[in-house]
Amino acid sequence: MYAARLQAVEKSFGTQRAVQALDMAIPAGETCGLIGPSGAGKSTTIRIIMSILFPDSGQVEVLGLPSALEAKDRIGYLPEERGVYRKMTVGAFLKYLAGLKGVPEAQSTARARQLLAQLGLEDIEKKKCEDLSKGMLQRVQFVGAIVHQPQLLILDEPFSGLDPVSVRLLKDVVAQERKRGATILFSTHVMAQAEELCDRVVMIHRGRKVLDEPMSKLRRRYDTSRVLFEPLDANADGGLLRDVAGVVSVQEQGGEFELKLMAGTDPAAVMREASARLTPARVEIARLRLEDTFVSIVREGKESEQALREHLQGLTGAVA
Repeated sequence: MYAARLQAVEKSFGTQRAVQALDMAIPAGETCGLIGPSGAGKSTTIRIIMSILFPDSGQVEVLGLPSALEAKDRIGYLPEERGVYRKMTVGAFLKYLAGLKGVPEAQSTARARQLLAQLGLEDIEKKKCEDLSKGMLQRVQFVGAIVHQPQLLILDEPFSGLDPVSVRLLKDVVAQERKRGATILFSTHVMAQAEELCDRVVMIHRGRKVLDEPMSKLRRRYDTSRVLFEPLDANADGGLLRDVAGVVSVQEQGGEFELKLMAGTDPAAVMREASARLTPARVEIARLRLEDTFVSIVREGKESEQALREHLQGLTGAVA
């Protein structure tokens, strides 16, 4: 069973084709990352799934129904544009949202308090929303999206603008919702977040789907142009690796060295010679990163690899 499915969906705004021939199916119970650079069409796709926008052509199915409007009580949604009723107290706001989904007050109040505590907001229930910081409001709105225990949870850039501690707290609750059995779809332009959280990734570039695969399959792919070398001696001189035949450059990060290889170089030979120069704690061919996968997919078009990397600037920031 699919929690959401799009078939041949098209959406244009004037002459701009925001979504083109999009097929996408999200299996029930999975966490799916909708990834790609800003402006790729991720938010438009989410709004089509939510029936906020309607496609020009194609079919959309949500929780087995032809429209999210017919399944609204079973869906949680955190939009990219944050918003709360600023004059309401946090407790009243969350109770109101849960009531719209048909959740009894006693049940929603208990769950809201539990979630607020998990997100470091245990003392704000009686505060007005207008008195909270932007980051606190974002966490409150996140609680509002899951307080009714939705079957399908849709999060549009949920970690944007949050400090690392808040990001970690949100990730923990997302993992909790996943364990509960919810299907989760979240969009992000930070691909490392998708690598960490997702069962599957759907990658969009200029409104077109360019990748749709399970993360387990992507993790088995390797980049034979890079070797990762961690020396047994933390004080070892990584400069000794620069003279290994076939190595173009050596970069150190966190006690690990990344060896960039010339085209056509046998990585196994590099690994043997590097290990002869320095005793390794670990040496392996680097796994492909989602950013590298994205670049390799779309560089066959008219854009240069450098232009694409500039387009993707900031997509691989550190994960909290």
